Amino acid sequence: MPQISVAEAKSHLSEIIAKSVHGHERFIITRRDKPVAAIVSLDDLRIIEQHQERQGLASVASSWKDFEEVATALGDFTALRKQGGEGRDVSL
Repeated sequence: MPQISVAEAKSHLSEIIAKSVHGHERFIITRRDKPVAAIVSLDDLRIIEQHQERQGLASVASSWKDFEEVATALGDFTALRKQGGEGRDVSL
């Protein structure tokens, strides 16, 4: 991801937004050579937020007492997804 200073971002904001929206480029904004913010398109932000929501259950569950049982069950779901659900018994 390209890094640009706050001053550069201010002077080229319209161009940076256009590149973000149309070219799906992401930019790291720096102040005194340290990253402080980012510019991403709304589409990319939605992807990031969806990823965070998916991680939510695992992070909440990890604080539960006896989390190991939950982690094992979640691991089983992950393994099944990777297999495409093959081998699951769905009979009644």
